[in-house]
Amino acid sequence: MTDFQIRYGTEVAAARQAGRPVVALESTIISHGLPRPDNLRVAREIEQAVRAGGAVPATIGMVGGELVVGLDDPQIVRLAGADDVAKLSVRDLAVAAANRVDGATTVAATSAVAAAAGIGVFATGGLGGVHREAAQTFDESADLTTLAGTPIAVVCAGVKSILDVGATLERLETLGVTVVGYRSRRFPGFFVTDGGFDLDWSVDSPERVADLLAARAAHGVPRGAVLVANPVPADEQLDPALHDRVLTEGLTMLDRAGITGKAVTPFLLAHFHSATAGASLAVNVRIILRNAALAAAIAVATVNRPARTGG
Repeated sequence: MTDFQIRYGTEVAAARQAGRPVVALESTIISHGLPRPDNLRVAREIEQAVRAGGAVPATIGMVGGELVVGLDDPQIVRLAGADDVAKLSVRDLAVAAANRVDGATTVAATSAVAAAAGIGVFATGGLGGVHREAAQTFDESADLTTLAGTPIAVVCAGVKSILDVGATLERLETLGVTVVGYRSRRFPGFFVTDGGFDLDWSVDSPERVADLLAARAAHGVPRGAVLVANPVPADEQLDPALHDRVLTEGLTMLDRAGITGKAVTPFLLAHFHSATAGASLAVNVRIILRNAALAAAIAVATVNRPARTGG
């Protein structure tokens, strides 16, 4: 496991010492994923959803070059309000620390740091993945390769629907990342319930996820993540026809503007927010809150599992 220089927030440090359930949370949703002032409000709501589920939230980010597991509220306010917060994947952590910058961790960086901190469950919205036209651009999120070597359970709503979902699932299979649907055998499409692809496995309760994690450890399964794909309910999804139209428009705009790399996702999410008159933002918020609640339940079930099963 990678060693990071980590400072633990007070609440997380106490939880680790007491053996309480902890859920990792990313900080890019605060600085890059949601518009102001919604970002700060939602960041607090996500942490509250974890607490309501009986676990301790550990929002991960970098403040002044220091990697913090368990940002306190003033630090979250700082990342939510600044214009120069760096977007940090794993490769960026050392450079950002050396330059003493403020930074928000992506799914890849949050997963790696959380695992190094001994946190076994992470809640996010949607993963990065293989970008459309990747056969020409080779544009693929570092989330995928990082998760292939990181022992953590990630609760998500699939991969962002602006990506090539089918190619992403193929890469996850090649990389040996376990993917299970939560009460579904269909892979979710982030803003929409059904991303268009079947899954081989599903689980129907947090306790079954805890059993799965325990079985992986008992059988010596090689290191890698377990993705718990939690679809947004059909009555809460973005209208699929609206989603498809806005996505097509956004991809055309992206191509005309020549936007690539890290700028793609924020651009397309901003376009969705504008073109759907805020409906996509509302769905995005529902997704992360539901995932935070499920992650808390999984973390609690994992901690309680020996008492529940007798080991």
